[in-house]
Amino acid sequence: MVLLSFFRSVLLSALLFLPLASVADTPLKRLTLRHDMLGWEAVGRLDRSGRGFCSGALIAPDLVLTAAHCLIDGKSGARIDPAGVTFRAGLRDGKAIAERAGRRAVVHPGYDSQDRDGLRNLLTDIALLELSEPIPAGHAAPFATSSLSGKGRQVTVVSYARGRMEALGWQRACRTTLKAQGVLGFSCDTDFGSSGAPVFEHSSGRPRIVSIVSRGSGAEVFGMEIERPLAEVKRALRSGRGVWQVGEGAGGTPATGSGGITFIRP
Repeated sequence: MVLLSFFRSVLLSALLFLPLASVADTPLKRLTLRHDMLGWEAVGRLDRSGRGFCSGALIAPDLVLTAAHCLIDGKSGARIDPAGVTFRAGLRDGKAIAERAGRRAVVHPGYDSQDRDGLRNLLTDIALLELSEPIPAGHAAPFATSSLSGKGRQVTVVSYARGRMEALGWQRACRTTLKAQGVLGFSCDTDFGSSGAPVFEHSSGRPRIVSIVSRGSGAEVFGMEIERPLAEVKRALRSGRGVWQVGEGAGGTPATGSGGITFIRP
């Protein structure tokens, strides 16, 4: 709540609000049946070995995009051992399309959840989990990412959350409420566990990820414009900067601060 108040009272007064789209927000739909999942198989639940869960999405057969605070222990502030994180693609009532443990992980080089600069904290709240084995694209096709287009007022969110942790919830339509300084705001329905959930735009055909859920709850959600910070995280992964592997984690240096609770706050 402190962070949200900070955004309202200090930051948002300086941000440019977008006009609301004419379309009304749609209710969440539980993706219960197998055919409901078609096209969303690459969205999954990210289980953190007794530390709750987040949401995430494949952007390559072996790369899961999620929020940085999802890979940090909320009590100690230490990095979580990738082997203790399991991505369950398309999890539905106990059955997943595929399950993989992590092999390596990296958060944005500038991320520190203890940072008092709330804007900088939000803009860098992005991470990649490299899986122990790729998930074949024929089982779960990875999503492309892109910038929010000029017409991108309507977005879609697919996520897990408290009260709906056993199946994906799909909100077909919600609205972009602000866009400025790299920050995006949404009217989408989220709750604890939605952290890291992909926010999609449909203007180019197949849904493309334009943001991830970082902060907020209910219908007041904040994320970042994805392209620049994601490129920076990918460079860090390629170079090895800040990357940690299986066996490196809970006992390691809490270099990125702490974040999250049992159900990771969106």
